[in-house]
Order: sequence, then C-alpha cells, then structure tokens
Amino acid sequence: MALDPSLKKKIDELVSSDSVVLFMKGTRSFPQCGFSASVVNILNTLVPKYTTVNILSDQDIRTGMKEYSDWPTFPQLFIKGEFVGGADIVRQMHEAGELEKKLGGLVAPAKVPALTVTPAAAKELAAALAEASPGDVIHLTITPSWEHQLDLGGKEASHVTIETNGVTVQLDRASAGRAQGVSIDFIEGPDGGGFKIENPNRPATVRNVDAKALKALVDAGKVQLWDVRTEKERAIAQVKGALLLDDAAMAKIEAMPKDTGLAFICHHGNRSRAAAEHFLKQGFTNVYNLSGGIDAWSQEVDPSVPRY
Repeated sequence: MALDPSLKKKIDELVSSDSVVLFMKGTRSFPQCGFSASVVNILNTLVPKYTTVNILSDQDIRTGMKEYSDWPTFPQLFIKGEFVGGADIVRQMHEAGELEKKLGGLVAPAKVPALTVTPAAAKELAAALAEASPGDVIHLTITPSWEHQLDLGGKEASHVTIETNGVTVQLDRASAGRAQGVSIDFIEGPDGGGFKIENPNRPATVRNVDAKALKALVDAGKVQLWDVRTEKERAIAQVKGALLLDDAAMAKIEAMPKDTGLAFICHHGNRSRAAAEHFLKQGFTNVYNLSGGIDAWSQEVDPSVPRY
C-alpha cells in the first residue's frame, strides 16, 4: 500500500530536520525499549547532537515509518537523510568502525584518557613490537564487560593514540571512554611474567573466595559473615560467628557504610551469590561470596561442621 502523500511529506521533514535522526521508542533521555537504548548509548559516544522522534507518541508516524523505510522494527537510524538500519546493524557498524566513518565530520573529538605504561611493561611491549610488522602499535581494548586485551596491529586513523613511556598505544573510541587512569604493568611471578592492567573505572563486583581465604578475612576482622540459609538448615550446621540474614539484618546492613566488608554463605554458594549481588546493587563495594558454601567450609576449614 502506497504511503499517504501528506504523511510521507511529514516524515521527509522529520528525516531532514537534522543530520542524525533516530526514530525510536521513547526519547534520548528516556528510551522505552532495550533496542532503542542500545542505539542511544552508541550515538551518545559519537555525536553531541542528534534528533530523536518518539514513535510511541504518534501512531501515524509509527505505522508510516515501516512503509517509508521498508523496515519493520524500531529503532530506525537516518544519517544525512539516508536510512542506515536498526539496532543490530548500528551495533555491527559501530563495532567495525563503520558507523564513525559514516558520521564523518559530525563525530565529536574523542577525549584522550590519562594512561600509564610502567617501565617494566614498556620494556616487554617494545620487545613484542620489535618482532612485529613495521608500523604496528599496541592496541588496548576494554570491552563493555570490562575485560582488557592487549594486541599488536597497524595504526587505525579513527582510534585514540597515546604516547607513553616510549610506547604508542591506540584505543577505539569506546575503549578510550573506559580508560581514564588505567595503568599497564608487567609482573614477574613464580610461573613467569604477565601484564597486569589496573582500571579504576571498573565497577565493583562480587568476589568469590574459597573457604580458607574467607576464614583469613574473618579472622582479620575484614568482613562480617552472613548466613542466608533457613533456620532449619542452621540447626543442622553453622559456621561460628555467621549471622542470620533475615529482614531485620538486611535493613541493618543497608544502613552501614558502603565500604563495609560483607561475606555471604549458604549451602553450596548459589543463594549467597544472589544475596551478595543484591548488596552490590545497593552500592556496597567490598562484597564476598563463599564458593562451595558451608559444604566447602566443612571440607576445607572445619570438619566438625556437619555436611548435609
């Protein structure tokens, strides 16, 4: 069915209203679906200004866009009047560096993060470069899940370039946004050496510890130990000093300083992991979970604790 001429004109005007126009569910400041939010997050890293059209507020636009672009879903991205694609295509183009090229001069200059390469790391990286292809540099990638990877490769014109301690390091734009204050070191150990990358921007995570490591933390007074099991289970076996995590205890913990050391135990480590994740979301930064639960404690620390 042909698109109504008046509606087509309205959509033409919206598409040409800005160099970058995103037809989406919700707005830039309040996306109302995960796919729209993912494209907004990508665009926010690249362009300071773009227009969004909330298709939820105009049924005619929502219906007409599917015919206009011959694309059935939202969001839909237009750059300089040209339809680019939906969320998956935008993500793939971004990961391949193609979206930045498509945007051209609209892309805001990337901020260069402060990044440190220690002398020990610089020595190892220089040795690796000496065996690499001419013109290769060090590439540091920091993924959305905060994994860090060092690679060798040719210079990329679109990447952020940092010269530090005689070494050239390049980062893609997304990685550069996660790299402020990163330190790259090289540590020698009994089993050989390896790179150690410290990133102060990495969000806090639940730290899984074995029974012996947790006992050392408890003995040193660095953590409070909380038992998430039922009263029936606690009647069968308990770790000395572990407190019951009930509603009153949860309210008490939430009022504590956010850097308080918290450790959680259950039978095998699954329920306690969920409890630890809960308090991590409340802003606590020093959270531990006993891997293997009280069963591991009985086997590795205190055999007098009954197994069940």
